[in-house]
Amino acid sequence: MFEDLFGSKIVEKICFYLIINQKCYASELKRHLGLPLFGIQNALGRLEKQGVIVSFLEGKTRVYRWNPRYPLLSEFQAFISKAYSFLPDEMKEKYYELPVRKRPRRKGKPLL
Repeated sequence: MFEDLFGSKIVEKICFYLIINQKCYASELKRHLGLPLFGIQNALGRLEKQGVIVSFLEGKTRVYRWNPRYPLLSEFQAFISKAYSFLPDEMKEKYYELPVRKRPRRKGKPLL
C-alpha cells in the first residue's frame, strides 16, 4: 500500500503492528509477520533514526514504541490508523490482531 512512500513494505508492516500493539521487539515482529530479522532490524533502525519510534531495554530485549516527542506523532498515527482500516480483515487477523502474551505465566498454572 505505502511501499513507495516508506521505501519498504517492512516499514509499513511495522507501523501497522505498532498501531495495534503499541510496542514490539524485532524477533516478535519476525515471528508474527514472517519477515527476515535483518530487514526488520534495518527498518526499526531507520524509523528510530528519523525519530518516529524510540527504543529502550527491557532486560536484554530492545523494545520499540512510538516516540511521544515526535512533533507529528498524532497526525502520523491517524494516517496509519486510517490506512489500517482499509486492510482486508483476513490480513488484519493473520498478522496484526493476534493475541500476544505480554507477560509470563504464573508459576504452576496449568496449560489449557
